[in-house]
Amino acid sequence: MALDTRTDRRPSFAGLLWGSTVGKKTAMAVSGVVMLLYLVAHLLGNLKIFFGAGEFNAYGRWLRTVGEPFLHHEWFLWIARVVLVACVVTHGVAAYQLSRRDIAARPTGYVHKRRRASYATRTMRWGGVILALFIVWHILDLTTMTVNPRAESGHPYENLVASFDRWYVAAFYIVAMLALGLHIRHGFWSAAQTLGAGSRARDRALKTVADVLALVLTAGFVSLPVAVLCGWVS
Repeated sequence: MALDTRTDRRPSFAGLLWGSTVGKKTAMAVSGVVMLLYLVAHLLGNLKIFFGAGEFNAYGRWLRTVGEPFLHHEWFLWIARVVLVACVVTHGVAAYQLSRRDIAARPTGYVHKRRRASYATRTMRWGGVILALFIVWHILDLTTMTVNPRAESGHPYENLVASFDRWYVAAFYIVAMLALGLHIRHGFWSAAQTLGAGSRARDRALKTVADVLALVLTAGFVSLPVAVLCGWVS
């Protein structure tokens, strides 16, 4: 009697969802929303640098104790890091695969190139590359302190000032934040459409929220290196 050794299995729901264009867009939208919420919280924390070294360093110490005694020391930070890395990877992989799928769907170029809806739309891919490079540098600079020779563990205020004292680091940071603003402006709108929040009645309001979020976050983050370079924070 022959044995049926076939190992064919039905793909899981998660696999089917990820394999679809809708699933990838949803993964991008959800991971993008999580990262946006992090950016808002991160900016609010970073703006404490304008209140002096004492308050900013105290904020840095507080982050390591969030959740205690239920969580151990720095567990909250590590949980947040793992979630963010998962979101960044999911967002990037989904974006790349959707891009490849879009190219494969139209292998021959258009006779007349279509005009994109906005500058942000045209630069989403390059903006994503710039932001990916920036994330790697930012971790090496202020988390592991590998590329910041003046950094010292337990002194986030001094480390941030030491980082932005280098004009090329400040310039790279500003370029990355401009790319981030464009990414948020377009990404927020796309995420709203993907998650079903868009409608004719809400489109104008959503576009306004996207513009305001992009402007506030970009201006807030850019203010940090500008303040250091101008000597307002030292």
